[in-house]
Amino acid sequence: MTDLIAPATTAGALLAPVLEPVAMAGLRLSTRFVMAPMTRSQSPGGVPTPAVAGYYRRRAEHGVGLIITEGVLVDHPSAGHEDAVPRMTPGPAEDGWRHVVDEVHSVGGRIAAQLWHLGSLREPVDGLAAWSPSAVPEPGRPAGHAMSLTDADTILTAYADAARVAARAGFDAIEIHAAHGYLLDEFLWPRTNRRTDRYGGSTAGRARFPAEVVRAVRAAVPADMPLIVRFSQFKERDFDARIADSPAELATILEAFTDAGATVLHASQRRFWQPVFPGSPLNLAGWAKQITGLPAITVGGVGLTRDFLEPGRANSLTGLVQRLAAGEFDLVALGRILLGNPDWVTLAAEDRIDGIEDYRKEHEHTFA
Repeated sequence: MTDLIAPATTAGALLAPVLEPVAMAGLRLSTRFVMAPMTRSQSPGGVPTPAVAGYYRRRAEHGVGLIITEGVLVDHPSAGHEDAVPRMTPGPAEDGWRHVVDEVHSVGGRIAAQLWHLGSLREPVDGLAAWSPSAVPEPGRPAGHAMSLTDADTILTAYADAARVAARAGFDAIEIHAAHGYLLDEFLWPRTNRRTDRYGGSTAGRARFPAEVVRAVRAAVPADMPLIVRFSQFKERDFDARIADSPAELATILEAFTDAGATVLHASQRRFWQPVFPGSPLNLAGWAKQITGLPAITVGGVGLTRDFLEPGRANSLTGLVQRLAAGEFDLVALGRILLGNPDWVTLAAEDRIDGIEDYRKEHEHTFA
């Protein structure tokens, strides 16, 4: 790739374009850095605590322009099974989220609520089987429940209701989780969608229910609220999975989202520097922006070790900023590195690299 930025010898100098303020679908952000959603399981009874508020505040006060919450379950028993995963429901959970939002806003940050339904990855507890498009058997898991059209309408209502709660709580944006093999992605993925009704068959049919969720959420929140859709090729249980084998198939899916009211696309891939389709260097976010023209968020292996901050490689900060400067995407999401380093952006910008801890698996079990 052609060197599109002036040579820089420090991480701080290289980071300058990412640290600039930017408008995302009309929402002003202090930097182009985004905190990717990561499950934390720190909300007993589904209610976020003051500790959760502090956790998000710390990332916002250290240069993350947009916080995207961990996945927050919509209000239906099929959505999830873990008691400590947060919900987006009226009452105590809504009050808890309002405190989270206030804390993030108090340090100049912006925050989006990610709405989530686990689909077939929900554990079959409380006598309720996991809901999914087609109840495709999976090794070591009991058979689930293939959703009826009435069930689909029920879930649409649950998403819209959750979005209304998030808007009342003061969130700046909504993100719909349609990635990684959870419910909405199961509709997109041919392996898990074997339906023969309007929600299956062709690429357009498989995209229809997730797009209807986008439309229902869009109608439930203020017209100017940014609506992000997170999507992926890979799944947590199959890294080689694909929802689209060509740019044309991807366009069918993403155009369904944009027609339904999405205003930002969050393209999740395991390694941001890897191309998606033969014959083009574009990553998944790059294709999303090229196809739709919407702002795109890239994510995937950004900053996991301090080596990332050394200039010169395509899979390092150098390559990331070159792609940003070329207009391939607009925002950059940080994930696991923020678990052990809430101040990663500050430390990198100030070239205090020795203060950064490389990501380790045990960071996923801490709550700094």
